[in-house]
Amino acid sequence: MRASQFLISTLKEAPADAEVASHRLMMRAGMIKKLGAGIYTYMPMGVRVIRKVEAIVREEMNRAGAVECSMPIVQPAELWQESGRFEKMGPELLRIKDRHDRDFVIQPTSEEVVTDIARQELRSYKQLPKNLYQVQIKFRDERRPRFGLMRGREFIMKDAYSFDRDADSAKKSYQVMAAAYRRIFDRFGLRYRAVAADSGAIGGDLSEEFQVIAATGEDAIVYCPDSDYAANMEKAEALAPAGPRAAATQPMHKVPTPGKSTCEDVAQLLNVPLNTTVKSLVLATDTLDAQGTPVKSQVWLLLVRGDHDMNEIKVSKVPGLNEGFRFATVPEIEAHFGTRPGYLGPIALKQPVKIVADREVAALADWICGANEEGYHLTGVNWGRDLPEPDAVADLRNVVEGDPSPDGKGKLAIERGIEVGHIFYLGTKYSKAMDATFLDEDGKPKLFEMGCYGIGITRLPAAAIEQNHDDKGIVWPDAIAPFTVVICPIGMDRSADVKTAAEKLHDELAAAGVDVLLDDRGERPGAMFADWELIGVPHRVVISDRGLKEGQLEYQHRREPAASKVPASEIAAFLRGRLAA
Repeated sequence: MRASQFLISTLKEAPADAEVASHRLMMRAGMIKKLGAGIYTYMPMGVRVIRKVEAIVREEMNRAGAVECSMPIVQPAELWQESGRFEKMGPELLRIKDRHDRDFVIQPTSEEVVTDIARQELRSYKQLPKNLYQVQIKFRDERRPRFGLMRGREFIMKDAYSFDRDADSAKKSYQVMAAAYRRIFDRFGLRYRAVAADSGAIGGDLSEEFQVIAATGEDAIVYCPDSDYAANMEKAEALAPAGPRAAATQPMHKVPTPGKSTCEDVAQLLNVPLNTTVKSLVLATDTLDAQGTPVKSQVWLLLVRGDHDMNEIKVSKVPGLNEGFRFATVPEIEAHFGTRPGYLGPIALKQPVKIVADREVAALADWICGANEEGYHLTGVNWGRDLPEPDAVADLRNVVEGDPSPDGKGKLAIERGIEVGHIFYLGTKYSKAMDATFLDEDGKPKLFEMGCYGIGITRLPAAAIEQNHDDKGIVWPDAIAPFTVVICPIGMDRSADVKTAAEKLHDELAAAGVDVLLDDRGERPGAMFADWELIGVPHRVVISDRGLKEGQLEYQHRREPAASKVPASEIAAFLRGRLAA
C-alpha cells in the first residue's frame, strides 16, 4: 500500500466534544468521523483496525466450532413481543414503524431472532450442540452518547448464541467459549482480566466479563494479586469479619449533632473513626393487585458501615428484596422514623420495619447511628442490649482495597477496566418465553438451554487506545494496528536511490505477508513522523540519502524513545524477527 493511494486525514487538534483519549486520538488520527450524536463513519484507517479485530474473532470462533450467520438489523416486533422485551426494554430500544404501520425494532442484540431460527431448524437432540454467531451492526438509543466509540449509539458487535439439550451440556459450551475468548484477547495483545460477573435472576457462576485494563475505565475490577481471583464490583464478595463480635464497652448516649447529617460529618464532629459509624438506607417493596396497582408497602432499613457503599446488585438478592425494591419516599420515612433523612437509625422507631445489617455492621460493637431525632445521634449502640438482632444479615456492600480475598489467598486490590466482552449462561430464559423446543432422546419436547457471548468489535479499538497511548498519539499492538510497518523515505521525490530502496523494501515485505505502507506523499520528515506517531503504527523504517551512503537505515518501534541503525542489507530480516517476537 502507498500512502498516496490511501486516505490519510490527520488533525492537529481534537474536536471540543472529544472527552477521553480514545475519542480525541481516533478523531485526530482520521479513524472516525462524527456524523451525528453517537454515530460515526469509520474512515479507511479505522476500518483496517476493525477488520483486524473481526478477523481474530472469526478465526477463534470458527476454531471453537461456532458457525457464522448474519441476522437482520431491522427485526419484526412480534418476536420481541414473544420474549417480552418489546415492552420491558426502555427507550434504548429503537422502535420504528413501516409504511403499513407495522412495528419493528433496530436490534441491540439478537436473542429473539436466533431463538426463532433454532425452534425452526434444530428439531432433534441429534443436531445439538450448536453455536451460531454473527458480526453485525447494532443500535442502542443511548440517552447521552459520549466518549466516541466507547458509548456510541451505532456499533459493531460479535454476538454468539449456543443451544444445548441440558444444563450440563450448556455449561460445557460455556467453557468452550470461555477458552475461545481467552485466546481472542491474548491475540489482541492487550492487558485484560476475565472477571466473574453477576448472573442476574438466573443465578449461578456462569457469567464473565472481559475487561481491558485502563486507568480511565468505567468499571472497577476487583482482584487478588496473590491468586487468580477476579470479579467485577457487583459480584465481588465481602467476607464476614473473622471471630466473634466484641463485647460492649460503652453505654448508649444521645449526643447533639446539629447540622451533621452524614457519617463523615458526624465522625469528624465526635472525633471518632468513620468505621464506627453506621449509615441507614431506607427501601420499600410493594405488593401489587391484579392491575399492577400497589396495595401494600413494606419498609426496609439497611445498615451499612459509614465508610462503605451499598451494592444494589447484592441488595437485590436479599430474600424479600429479590422481587424488586425502590427507595422509600420522604413521607414513608417520616411515618416510620419520625424524622427526615440524615438522622435515621434502628432505635425508637414509630412503626416497625424490616432490618437487614451488612456483615460488618452485624459484627460491630459500640457503634454510632442516627437517633431518629433531627440534630441527634446515638453513640455506644450495641446489638442485643440496645436493640434486637437484625432480621437478616447479608453482604450488602462494595468491597474495598485491602479486604480479604474470598478465595482465602490474600488481600483484594482494585483497578479500572473497560468491558469489551461478556459471556453468559442464559438457561431457558428465551426458549421458554418463545416455546423453542426440540425432540429429546425420549421423543418428548424439551426447551433449549442457551448461552450468549458478546464482544464489542468497535468498542475494543477504543479500549486498546485508552490502555496504549502517549502524548504523541496511539500505540497499537501489532495484531490490530492499521498497518504493522510504515516506511518513511526522506526526499523520495528528489533521490532515485531513496525511491528505489524504499520501493524494494516495501515490495519485499509485502511479498512476505507483512502489512506495510510506504509513505510516498513527499511530506517533510517532521510532519511525516508526527502523522505516524499519532496514528500509532508500531514499526517505522526511515530511509535517507545519508543513511544509504553509510549502508544504514533507521528503525524505531513506537514504544522506543529513539531510533537505532540497522544495516540496509539486513533490514527485511531484522523486521521479520521483530514481528515474530
